[in-house]
Amino acid sequence: MKNDDRIRIEHMLEAARQAAAVTSERTREDLDHDQFLVFGLMKCLEIIGEAASKLSVDTCVHYPEIPWPQIIGMRNRLVHVYFDIDLDRMWDTLNDDLPNLIRILEQVVQGEGDRELGQGPDVHRPPGD
Repeated sequence: MKNDDRIRIEHMLEAARQAAAVTSERTREDLDHDQFLVFGLMKCLEIIGEAASKLSVDTCVHYPEIPWPQIIGMRNRLVHVYFDIDLDRMWDTLNDDLPNLIRILEQVVQGEGDRELGQGPDVHRPPGD
């Protein structure tokens, strides 16, 4: 893995862990009453998505179990449609999807997720390109 990609994966993992730590002490209803909590969790998801969007195609292909297009798509939605965020969906992502992402990213950082390149789809190009 390229060094820049390793650094970005580590940034993703750090932001994911921070979000998980915060949500472990909160409830969905807290989002309705604490705008700074919402902003903080949004920022964590934005960092995860921004770092993912800068990864090389080879790294994304190397780990097809990570939903790269969805991660990047959520970042884009949070950044560009900030005025219409579905807090239920954000909460579900943080609680349902983030733990698995953390587990996979930990394996990647530890080198346990290595496999032959080219086993996954090219997520940065439309099918047929």
